[in-house]
Amino acid sequence: MMKKRGILAISVLLIFLICNAAFAAEAKAAAGALETDEMFTDRDLMQTADLTEAVSYSVNSGEDIHITQAGIYALRGNASEVTVYVEADDEDKVQLVLDGVSVTNSEFPCIYVTGADKVFVTTSADSSLSVTGSFVSDGDTHTDGVIFSRSDLVLNGTATLTIDSSKNGVVCKDDLKITGGSYFVNAASKCFEANDSIRIADGTFALQAGTDGLHAENEEDDTLGYLYIRGGNFVINADDDGLHATSIVQIDSGSFEISAAEGIEGTWIQINDGTIRISSWDDGINGAQKSDSFRPTVEINGGDITVSMTSGDTDAIDCNGDLIINGGTIDLTGPSAFDYDGAGQYNGGTIIVNGQQQSSLPNQMGMGKGGSRGGRGF
Repeated sequence: MMKKRGILAISVLLIFLICNAAFAAEAKAAAGALETDEMFTDRDLMQTADLTEAVSYSVNSGEDIHITQAGIYALRGNASEVTVYVEADDEDKVQLVLDGVSVTNSEFPCIYVTGADKVFVTTSADSSLSVTGSFVSDGDTHTDGVIFSRSDLVLNGTATLTIDSSKNGVVCKDDLKITGGSYFVNAASKCFEANDSIRIADGTFALQAGTDGLHAENEEDDTLGYLYIRGGNFVINADDDGLHATSIVQIDSGSFEISAAEGIEGTWIQINDGTIRISSWDDGINGAQKSDSFRPTVEINGGDITVSMTSGDTDAIDCNGDLIINGGTIDLTGPSAFDYDGAGQYNGGTIIVNGQQQSSLPNQMGMGKGGSRGGRGF
């Protein structure tokens, strides 16, 4: 009798542990990698500006514009060698409305934010900004973007902004948010770069990058340097990474066509929804140890994901830690579908590798523990 009771107790314990593990996996899938409730303010999401009391500027070649206080400023006209300086106090919010303005500079940003609480760059008519030559520094500040901001920066609007750069397109040393508008960016290095975060709610993007399309990196705090996308349409051609973040890449929605050496790279990559097409010649999706604050993880909870790889030592999904698939449709083509060093979990969704539907997580090239449907495979 005692033996039977012992076996029953062990059975109950095993059932509890299995159910608890399943519950933990479901809870993890339901929770975002990032807290997203306050990612955007109401003003961030407003795509038009009230120009009733706006200050208007018509740009003139060789004449810089200096904005020193909060307000709305409309920019119009065509000119060269013009920099719009924003030199406001730390509590000031400044909105620049690009109302059909075109500026071409040879060596310095077209828009340079040295101080403000937040700066909005809002397109109300198609505009263009470009820097054609080598950037020069401003004292100790290495200005290397057509739009260069040391404060929080929001890009939005209803029109198209075209940016051409001999270095980077948009550089923000704080949080960069994009909530609307269309962006055609051709940059010798990065199209969009930010220190703390890049947050995108919506917009249309055609990006040609010499290195990365979107790049978030903070060298002082590796809990930052994250990328959050909840909408938008992206066509990205990049010589290095399409999307790159030091810490977290979280995709909740959006449409992506990415051609790059690596499509998406970050320490913790969480894909919850969206349509993602990646053509890559290194790794399609790469969870690498870029931040010591997170374990390398690739987590797919939903979405329609297609990754096509070239021949050679290439992986469609590569992770230096754990690979977790809870849902979505994942269609992988190439010599190696998965390469993961940690544990593999296949809890739901559809996986197709080279035209064949899979019932587990094949680990062709890594030293991981393998994965089976419904939990960790060993």
